[in-house]
Amino acid sequence: MSRLSEEIPDHPRAHSVASNNSMVSAHIVLTDLSSVGEARRVGLRLAATLGMSEVKSGELAILITEAARNAIIHGGGGQLVISAIPNGLSEKKIDVVALDQGPGIKDVSQAFQDGYSTAGTPGTGLGAIRRMAVAFDLFSNPKGTALLAQVREADESSISSSKNVLEIGGMAVPIAGEIACGDAIVTAQASNRTMIMVVDGLGHGIEAANAAKEAVRIFQSRVGDTPADILGRVHDALKKTRGAAAAIAEIRPLSGILNYAGVGNISGVVMSSKGNRSLVSHNGTLGHILTRVQEFKVDWPSDGILIMHSDGLQSRWDLAGYPGILARAPAVIAGVLLRDFRRQRDDSSVVVVKGCRP
Repeated sequence: MSRLSEEIPDHPRAHSVASNNSMVSAHIVLTDLSSVGEARRVGLRLAATLGMSEVKSGELAILITEAARNAIIHGGGGQLVISAIPNGLSEKKIDVVALDQGPGIKDVSQAFQDGYSTAGTPGTGLGAIRRMAVAFDLFSNPKGTALLAQVREADESSISSSKNVLEIGGMAVPIAGEIACGDAIVTAQASNRTMIMVVDGLGHGIEAANAAKEAVRIFQSRVGDTPADILGRVHDALKKTRGAAAAIAEIRPLSGILNYAGVGNISGVVMSSKGNRSLVSHNGTLGHILTRVQEFKVDWPSDGILIMHSDGLQSRWDLAGYPGILARAPAVIAGVLLRDFRRQRDDSSVVVVKGCRP
């Protein structure tokens, strides 16, 4: 079990996954107000693992508390996903995503006014979250509400160097009853090159997580290589494990190019105003059965959105019934996909990449 998984308490409503410098996340089911304290404790342990300062950890605790309470009181419960995806820059960033399946917010602008409440509460929750968060976003419709609040700690050089990189949001959630997650997401970013890998260890539990962790290790050691070359190395390394499916996307935004290679049941699609383009993964299991690794080059539009996910999400998801969601932050899009299209019978992971919003 990873260090983070050992540090986060083992209880039925919180699940965690960690790999060195890959995505780190915790998932908490929100059933009643007792879930709020639980979520706060899990978030603080995650912040400590990342080495966040006391001030930023305190801000994170407040954001988790307000977001969780809001989902329970106004949305009837739901789930909270606390995620950090290191991007290779000297910054620490945690996304808090609260998801509910309540009636939605009828008047979003009014809901942000302090003192306004539909549930007899003080009515300061959403406004307080927006003021405190470094980045805030919200999507609400009759299917529920998805809220993002971000805490970030970075030096000036990191903030300057991150201005031109792509915006990434994602999460991995283990199957109910498991602490270890066999899905993993890992990224690496520079000014004109973003690499993203989604890996799904065969099955679920510790052995699946170990396979995913080994794939992440190879990705990080060979991140300067092409997607196809990295997957070839992953295949060799995973022969000692139960194997995995994986896909890697390399985006060069200034050149308008996306290179993609995948093996197994990882799905990918590039969405833009010009239409959608599915990305091709070949059949096989890295570490066991590999007939070929083929790399495909496609256009990366200026308004491009990349969505990659494991088979823990339904393959036929459709966001047509969610007007305006593609304008929202990647973590919000990922959260809605997880909430509404998760299969429930396997580990689930989804990552969304798009150009930074002004």
